[in-house]
Amino acid sequence: MKRNHVFTSSLFFILSLLVFVGCRQNSQGGAYEQGPAEVPMGTVTTGNAVMQSEYAASIEGVSNIEIRPQVSGYLSKILVDEGDYVRAGQPLFKIEDRVYQEQLNSARASVAAAEANLVTAKINLDRKQELVKSKIVSDLQVQEADAAYNAARASVAQAKSAVESARINVDFSVIKAPVSGYIGRFNYRLGSLLSPTNQLPITVVSDNHQVYTYFSLSENDFATFQRVNAGNTIAEKLRNTAPVSLLLSDGLAYGLKGKIDAVEGQFNKSTGSITLRAKFDNPKVELRSGNTGKIVMEREMVDVVLFPIASTVTVQDKVFAYTVDKESKVLQIPIGVIGKSGDNFIITDGLKAGDKFIAKGFERLQTGMPVVEQKQVAASKSE
Repeated sequence: MKRNHVFTSSLFFILSLLVFVGCRQNSQGGAYEQGPAEVPMGTVTTGNAVMQSEYAASIEGVSNIEIRPQVSGYLSKILVDEGDYVRAGQPLFKIEDRVYQEQLNSARASVAAAEANLVTAKINLDRKQELVKSKIVSDLQVQEADAAYNAARASVAQAKSAVESARINVDFSVIKAPVSGYIGRFNYRLGSLLSPTNQLPITVVSDNHQVYTYFSLSENDFATFQRVNAGNTIAEKLRNTAPVSLLLSDGLAYGLKGKIDAVEGQFNKSTGSITLRAKFDNPKVELRSGNTGKIVMEREMVDVVLFPIASTVTVQDKVFAYTVDKESKVLQIPIGVIGKSGDNFIITDGLKAGDKFIAKGFERLQTGMPVVEQKQVAASKSE
């Protein structure tokens, strides 16, 4: 047993020595300790830029009108379909109107009766006015006849008003489009009991020939917005704002520019932001109420620090770049980004003009690794 133990120990020592010697061989003999990685480097520059800032936006038609009944009754007819385009005044729904038709007929009959009573009162008044001349009736009786005649006239006016009220109810039984636009989803179906007190509207008509996009700015962004746009009042500043662009939910740009035309009166205390509104023409009805997107605002800037977006990584909403320290070791640092300009970030801190940074390939690097700048190899001329 002791001899075998000595043999095993000797064998382990020899193998370890061979591995050590093999690893120390030069490049002619095989393996060698790996040197610093070569990486492409760039230099931070400054220049003029058009800064693009993006803000989440919600889209609404210029008019979103809730369609609600003004009389109660069962929904007897649906004259349009969900998603249809309708014009102002077009009938949409029909409420069972037999009750209201009977009310109208009764009111008309009341008018006829009131007019008959008016004729009788007029005859009685005329007769007493003739008789008072002959002292057959007294002045008091004439006055009574005149009062009865005026009361009959008032009854006729009241009956006619009841007719108009009944006619309005009959008209309300046909629900018409208040504006031109697109019909939304129906909340009620045939046979549903409708009432002005219903919690939900029957549907919504959206006028989408123009749309409003609502987006919010932080206090700092709004302060910048007011500073860069000329004018002494918000109305003047809005007139001087540059057109804005709209990115749709798929990331593509909407074909037309919009104009900021309104600012909310106060900041939201819970979010610390203020809402602005931009209006876009929508002739092809590509945009609908309920769409979402991003408003892109542009601002020209002079002599700012630019940094390639492709040379950064984003971790939890923070942007990082890779550079090297005095010992040429990899260093990951956060950079302050205030906006985009084409393929570049506009940065305010972390790096300055003239600083070196690792342009690409940093995904395989770790902080503290030694690196050297990759040498540019000139292309050989073809013979």
